[in-house]
Amino acid sequence: MTGLRYVYAVCRPFDTPLQSQLTGVGGAPPALLHHHGLVAVVSQVPEGDFSEQALKAHLENLDWLSATARAHQGVIDALTTVTTPLPLRLGTVFRDCSGVRTMIEAREDDFRRTLDRLEGRVEWGVKLYLESEPAEPVPAVAERPASGRDYLRRRRESTHAHEEQWQQAEAFARSLHERLSRHAEDSRLHAPQNSALSTESGRNVLNAAYLVPRAHSEEFVEMVDRTKDEAPGIRVELTGPWAAYSFVGEAAP
Repeated sequence: MTGLRYVYAVCRPFDTPLQSQLTGVGGAPPALLHHHGLVAVVSQVPEGDFSEQALKAHLENLDWLSATARAHQGVIDALTTVTTPLPLRLGTVFRDCSGVRTMIEAREDDFRRTLDRLEGRVEWGVKLYLESEPAEPVPAVAERPASGRDYLRRRRESTHAHEEQWQQAEAFARSLHERLSRHAEDSRLHAPQNSALSTESGRNVLNAAYLVPRAHSEEFVEMVDRTKDEAPGIRVELTGPWAAYSFVGEAAP
């Protein structure tokens, strides 16, 4: 294998083969590098694109970054169907296989502890969105405020209604997170998504991840589904199962 080594994940040895047509970053198929009872999932990438300087430049290119992230995630998703992978950071590259082996040896204890904790478990993501309210209609002439005081009163009432709706959404988010956390082995609260940067409609109230045994995933999904009609005006979105990105902790380089 020539070129640099791109590393997707570390896992324990597994018997089920990966999809025969699976390709990773740059279109190269992933391979398994066994060392010290662990497996690094790697593929060959060109030095011209993944040297330190080239990688820094590419990371400023959103199209390149998006394509690379999709390819990286595709390999992680495929691994998740056959084993419990410990995903490594996007763009983790080594000069050669010797460098990958050295990395495994340096972090071997961390990798083993984390893999023990994540074995047989997957990550589910739950997001709550307060649906965007329709724009207030422009009042007819007869409905216009009779005075500046009347106008300010209406504005205060509108502001109060929005605040009350947001407080109700936050209370529902706290309650749901507590319930879901009781049925998960671990959970993480992430910062709400910025509505100006997200393609999702509505205001993000909850952005959480839950570590769930794969064998209990069906029950967890059903529990989330039952909450979708509990709070009018709030959209519940479930994603997964994913590799446990949010729970790799100190083992992630």
